[in-house]
Amino acid sequence: MDVMPLLLLVAGSAAVAAAARRGPVPPPLLLVAAGLAVSYVPGVPDYTLDPEVVLPLLLPPLLYTSASDSSYLDLRAQLRPVALLSVGYVLFATFVVGWAAYLIIPDMPLTAALVLGAVVAPPDAVAATAIARRVGLPSRITTILQGESLLNDATAITAYKVALAAAVGEGATWAGGVGEFLLAAVGGVGVGLVLMAPLHWLRTHLSEPLLQNTLSLLIPFVAYGVAEQVHASGVLAVVVVALYLGHRAWEVDFATRLQEEAVWKMVAFILESAVFALIGLQLPVVLKGLGEYEGTAAAWYAVVLFAVVVAARFVWVYPAAFVPRMLSARIREREENPTWRGAMVTSWAGMRGVVSLAIAFSIPLTVDGGHPFPQHNLILFLTFTTVIGTLVVQGLSLPPLIRLVKFPGRDRQAETLAEANAQAQASRAAEARLDELLSDERNALPPPLADRLRQVLERRRNSVWERLGQTNPVTGESVDDTYRRLSREMISAEREVFVRLRDLRYIDDEMLRALLRRLDLEEAAAYREAG
Repeated sequence: MDVMPLLLLVAGSAAVAAAARRGPVPPPLLLVAAGLAVSYVPGVPDYTLDPEVVLPLLLPPLLYTSASDSSYLDLRAQLRPVALLSVGYVLFATFVVGWAAYLIIPDMPLTAALVLGAVVAPPDAVAATAIARRVGLPSRITTILQGESLLNDATAITAYKVALAAAVGEGATWAGGVGEFLLAAVGGVGVGLVLMAPLHWLRTHLSEPLLQNTLSLLIPFVAYGVAEQVHASGVLAVVVVALYLGHRAWEVDFATRLQEEAVWKMVAFILESAVFALIGLQLPVVLKGLGEYEGTAAAWYAVVLFAVVVAARFVWVYPAAFVPRMLSARIREREENPTWRGAMVTSWAGMRGVVSLAIAFSIPLTVDGGHPFPQHNLILFLTFTTVIGTLVVQGLSLPPLIRLVKFPGRDRQAETLAEANAQAQASRAAEARLDELLSDERNALPPPLADRLRQVLERRRNSVWERLGQTNPVTGESVDDTYRRLSREMISAEREVFVRLRDLRYIDDEMLRALLRRLDLEEAAAYREAG
């Protein structure tokens, strides 16, 4: 197996993503543009999306890291709008886009058109949340977009299977489609509910952080694989498990949490970067098989389909946001007013991604009887243009749209005050516990060490309040910025001494690594303590 193409993909996409973090363009968009530009560079290998790789190997870890970073409580509070988007909108978009394709494309059967509709129906989890967080949307809108994109893949994949069965001549019925959807949804949630408690038990009872993190990396694949084995939704199983484990992460050993955070950040960065680069790199593959549809006809179909995809989301989102609220006093009491601004941003944040392309590449070449699948290559092309169009047009215009409608941003001062009050309550509880422990003679400490514990607690309590203070007029730094910098300088001085003593053979490398690890943990603690 030639590993060089894979190395080039990972290294190149990581470099582009790192560069994008310093510029105004969101990384997903720059990665797609880079993939498009590089796709025709001489000597660049062909990167064809393999659904047997993307769906079982790339999708589970991406879903897991996104869901585990989500808030179970926030998602539960927004369950109704999330369900309307992740289930209702996906089915609506499947039929609307499929019917539009059936009307405008000559000789395309309705079943094949519905396959296309299901393929392009789900917005992408990574693109939506990456841009939403970057532009600083309020937490409610971000939660709804994130919840939608976590769950809608299950709906789209199930709708695709039903439409595909009808298109290839397997005699699919409406009753059978509803049954398959219920099996996928209920089964996926059921598998997640069955697995989440045993997996959490393992995470809290394994004594080695290395083993715990190995288990963490395996969890999304286990949940996905078990669910798919019983013909349930692997997507829902992964999301359920990840939400539960993320909600109970505080029960896991601190060393595991520190390692796990670093490991999953790296995994998510590599996978997200590679996935968006792969989208752009599909251009030669898509155009190569377009055949008879090359030219203005294919471009016209692409423009119309893109417009239908965008319009269908507006047609669904506005009634879904306001009609239930008009009809139910209970909804008005329990849920925050979505406002026209929120509906506008939610409607426009409908970027498609790699899941749509992976599903499109899984469409078989033939139907029952050996005949070619109707307009197979055109469906692949229209999926590609819809993904690129939504990422580029909607992704680039979303931040200006938010500024144009004067969408209120997050109240950072209110958040800091809430954090400070929470820290004050926790510090009082910790101080009471410390006094209780020190009153027992078995916990006797010399006064300087007991005072040090109290000083650390006091510093942690005050650090959040200091964030609200004025900046240094000379350096422009806040108090905790200065604290963090001075702490790093002190630790750096210690680190240089340890290295010099190792070079002089006063200590060996094993002792050096132990001393440096202690300093690394102290530096990490100082960084977090300063906010």
